[in-house]
Amino acid sequence: MMKAIGFTDEDLAKPLIGVANTWTEIGPCNYHLRALAEHVKAGVRAAGGTPLEFNTVSISDGITMGTEGMKTSLISRELIADSIELVARGNSLDGLVCLSACDKTNPGVMMALARMDIPGLALYGGSINHGHLNGKALTVQDVFEAVGAFNAGRIDEKEFRCVENAACPTAGACGGQFTANTMATIMEAIGISPAGLNGIPATDPAKNAAARRCGEVVVDLVRRNLKPSQIMTRRAFENAIASVAASGGSTNAVLHLLALAREAGVPLRLDEFDAISAKTPTIATLKPGGLYTAVEMHQAGGISLLLRRLLEGGFLHADCMTVTGRTLADEVRAAPETPGQQVIRPTSRPFKPTGGLVILRGNLAEEGGVLKVAGSSIQHFRGPARVFDNEEDAMAAVSAQKIKPGDVVVIRYEGPKGGPGMREMLGVTGALAGAGMAETVALLTDGRFSGATRGFSIGHVAPEAAVGGLIAFVREGDIVEIDVPTRRLQVEITPAEAAARRQGWSRPAPRYRRGVMAKYADTVSSAAEGAVTS
Repeated sequence: MMKAIGFTDEDLAKPLIGVANTWTEIGPCNYHLRALAEHVKAGVRAAGGTPLEFNTVSISDGITMGTEGMKTSLISRELIADSIELVARGNSLDGLVCLSACDKTNPGVMMALARMDIPGLALYGGSINHGHLNGKALTVQDVFEAVGAFNAGRIDEKEFRCVENAACPTAGACGGQFTANTMATIMEAIGISPAGLNGIPATDPAKNAAARRCGEVVVDLVRRNLKPSQIMTRRAFENAIASVAASGGSTNAVLHLLALAREAGVPLRLDEFDAISAKTPTIATLKPGGLYTAVEMHQAGGISLLLRRLLEGGFLHADCMTVTGRTLADEVRAAPETPGQQVIRPTSRPFKPTGGLVILRGNLAEEGGVLKVAGSSIQHFRGPARVFDNEEDAMAAVSAQKIKPGDVVVIRYEGPKGGPGMREMLGVTGALAGAGMAETVALLTDGRFSGATRGFSIGHVAPEAAVGGLIAFVREGDIVEIDVPTRRLQVEITPAEAAARRQGWSRPAPRYRRGVMAKYADTVSSAAEGAVTS
């Protein structure tokens, strides 16, 4: 069968290296990976292996955002991991190179590598170039915020169209420290990507050389039988969390690292993100909460410089192994820095003394909720609840300017089971930010937030509404209190009142009764456990 498509006895005697590609023609994030795979395969051949390329799915968060299609995004993470496992196991592959870019492809391929535990690595396809308009660097975040500005009458239709037309000029994943670039940072920090390669932008010619090198490295991994389980250790996960905290990364990293740890057999609890973030300074100023894009970070020195700074400050485990066979310290100790760059600081002079992630608990989040504080200075918020049972109703209220400063917007039944799929709420948060209310309105949900979200937004509230979490029983006008120093998320009702409201409640009928959506809703765990299926 293999000879029928051109392979020879010599080819089949070499290590068989799967090139797991998440290429798609739908959207810019993964659009260029088809061409990039050719360079990976050239590297595999040059190193004495035989490459076998195959594909899996990719859902663009940016394209599906604000629609029913957004429910498929997180679900695709599981399908990506499952499909890579099936092909690798079914064909007895000796090694794997995984190409990823858009948000869920990054954790999906890492989960597959951890699950299969055959020699392998991942390469991130790289960030999109930022757009330019009136001297400002634009990302997709600006488009979502322009929606809010347009609805609020702050810009006209022509100005809105100019933002839309300029924001995304090339192939590549969304260009801030949003989820894709956060996960790319994690991939290097945890050691499953060679240091210095992920941050190369998608359209930079150097990306082709990076892909070829990955093809060469994986053949060496196979010969040395160096496996993901020797790389993705407990200490490596701590390095990964520190990299998220220091870079002001996406809250989705919490969900994905919990899921990855489960696949790797590494014990990891939600509260450990808070503990590591509390002692790790924020040393990069990156969008959405900061000033610069992912391309500008690469130009400053990139992920390797970020990790070098953390290493110098004593915030990383230096001896963790990476896919190159060298330790993380050996890989980043000599990372270059562009003179005069303003993106990444030493840990002795951070932008903030603590990291960007906070885990909240209370009667509204007994299993926890996740707040990103990298781009917000708010420490305490108390206000009346504005309650919505889905994202569409909340977006309609924001668009109609029915949300006022001081409100706490509650969006429920959007959790892993209830959605299903934990939609991201960038449409809502972007509209609030565009209307000038990023710092005057709080938002909490059992769904998720995009890495491009800024403002006082709490996601992953668990238990979710669909399983009877207290968020299901919050009523319009209830007073909600959020206190960052004490890590508290409370609705001000008594236990007796909460019990009374729960009387007679039953779980809503599932929104999908067949197919992948129904299967996911039946098998998915709490967000506090990574929203993994079992």
